[in-house]
Amino acid sequence: MWGGVMRLPVDPERLRGEFPDLSDDDLAAYRQVTETVLAKSQERPLFMREVLDGARKARERLQKGGALSGPEHLWVRYLGAVEKMQRSTAKRR
Repeated sequence: MWGGVMRLPVDPERLRGEFPDLSDDDLAAYRQVTETVLAKSQERPLFMREVLDGARKARERLQKGGALSGPEHLWVRYLGAVEKMQRSTAKRR
């Protein structure tokens, strides 16, 4: 635990070093969603699917000028962070 917070699988500072395109906001969204997913125990796969599907749908709605709920804003930010990490990894191959 770091400061009373669940320990993440990867230290956020390590992620920042490995993926320099990540902003503080990206890391905050990553941390918040990851902690929630880890707390779900048996429901992790279903919840992760809900987050990613919800983020994609919310992003489309946002691009069309629609409003998002609080969780949808977080999910869109999380998806953006994950995409930055995937792009960075793909570049190195």
